[in-house]
Amino acid sequence: MIEVEVKAKINNTKKIRETLTKMNIKKTKEEYQEDIYFASPIADFSKTDEALRIRKTTSDTDEKIIITYKGPKIDKSSKTREEIETIVENKENLKIILEKIGFHPVRTIKKRREFYKFEKFEISLDFVEGLEPYMEIETILNDEKPYNDIQNEIFEIFKKIGISDGFERTSYMELLENKK
Repeated sequence: MIEVEVKAKINNTKKIRETLTKMNIKKTKEEYQEDIYFASPIADFSKTDEALRIRKTTSDTDEKIIITYKGPKIDKSSKTREEIETIVENKENLKIILEKIGFHPVRTIKKRREFYKFEKFEISLDFVEGLEPYMEIETILNDEKPYNDIQNEIFEIFKKIGISDGFERTSYMELLENKK
């Protein structure tokens, strides 16, 4: 599956929330996420632009553990890439299995996310420990349009919300690493 995603740094979360409300875009949920990213014994993910993570999500109604593989970004203006996910039952056992076959954890990222739904798009306000707030708009690519058409729709949504700069292709892990 291909995830079409664009991320931008935001300066005024209160104003963004007010704009979303005026646009009749409603908050659907809030959750806490803890991501453990792994390094591969056979590929340097920083060079191949791939990622492997275990994510634990916690909300008022739910708790999930998901393992995700992210392929290399496929363009220069967004974070569009292949993404494969599956739910797992036990985070600690999965972590042990990965370590036994040579993967090792490189960073844990903690964030609070507010989710909003607009048409076929998911909008999130992200509050990552150690970073400024960001907004992501994403959707899963269907066969009806090329991904660059979907990206253009996402950039138009950002524009309607009042965001025209601060776009970022770098992952939260890389942003945190660059702050060192």
